[in-house]
Amino acid sequence: MNIKRNILLNPGPSTTTDTVKMAQVVPDICPREDEFAEMMRQMRKDLVRIVHGDPQKYTSVLFCGSGTLNLDVCVNSLLPEGKKILVVNNGAYSSRAVEICEYYGLDHINLQFPIDEQPDLKVVEKTMKENPDIAVVYTTHNETGTGVGNPIREIGAIAHAHDAIFIVDTTSTYAMVPIDIEKDNIDFCMASAQKGLMSMTGLSFVVGNEEIIKKSKDYPKRSYYCNLYLQYEYFEKTGQMHFTPPVQTVYATRQALKEYFAEGEEAKWARHSRVMNAIHEGLKELGFKELIRPEIQIGLVASAVYPDDPNWSFQKVHDYCYERGFTIYPGKVTTTDTFRLCALGAIDVEDIEEFFKVLREALIENNIRVPVQYR
Repeated sequence: MNIKRNILLNPGPSTTTDTVKMAQVVPDICPREDEFAEMMRQMRKDLVRIVHGDPQKYTSVLFCGSGTLNLDVCVNSLLPEGKKILVVNNGAYSSRAVEICEYYGLDHINLQFPIDEQPDLKVVEKTMKENPDIAVVYTTHNETGTGVGNPIREIGAIAHAHDAIFIVDTTSTYAMVPIDIEKDNIDFCMASAQKGLMSMTGLSFVVGNEEIIKKSKDYPKRSYYCNLYLQYEYFEKTGQMHFTPPVQTVYATRQALKEYFAEGEEAKWARHSRVMNAIHEGLKELGFKELIRPEIQIGLVASAVYPDDPNWSFQKVHDYCYERGFTIYPGKVTTTDTFRLCALGAIDVEDIEEFFKVLREALIENNIRVPVQYR
């Protein structure tokens, strides 16, 4: 089958291989069959293995839904009665965790920092000392709205020094940026299949400390569908999701996991890094300014500032690129107009080089100011 290949430079879902796409074409099966349950059992082990978790200490729990479902699950399931959650917030995705706290009426502190900076660890430490009732610390590994990478190992160490658990949204770093769940002081991390694993949408998962999950059985039940312990317990008893799983996405993800381990953690991160370097070079060559300084970027997202030109139209540039197989994405910064280019997915440097040829054409086509050498 000849499948058109699009290069997705948005922050997910990502470009997939044809083998992952075709893995969805399987005989129909009831997901309550032992064969399907066994596939998910192995998948749960593999998801822990990716973050180097000890299988005697860590487990994974799968859910049907987008990455935001994981945020909901962790925030509402892991906060004990009478305790408080600290959200270390420097972007749109940590802000989403704050919104979840607000919707559930959970006692929380929204510790805000500038969106173009990393959190101040001294302020985090001070907040923990002043609030001994904080039981959960939450942050985002890579604020995908900007590209800022947060110092999770250091924040986790502060959380543990004050007897709090540490939850990290790794939706846009899992299976890309090397993560060691123990060394990085993470109690719970999360992702969805369509990001770093380069699979399809609809399957999400939480990887975390099994003993803490068991303790959460006695915490307030704030959701039925999105309760971590209830889903964990059902998996442990039956090997299955409590409710109907996204069957075809599970098959695609099984193939994506095979391809992840075949490529290898180091080689995969090296590929994403060279793609990101090519993005930086391409933006610089065309004269675009990046919003986030390089030393605090995690290396997966570049936020390009709109050029100061009256002819600039993101929509026109987007449409020109889209018609030629390249997808770009607007930014999530309220104070500065940006668009994002991301190094996710089954892509490499040659794809980025071809993209910048198309982007250059889009600028010229729309009479947008470009460097003299391209006029």
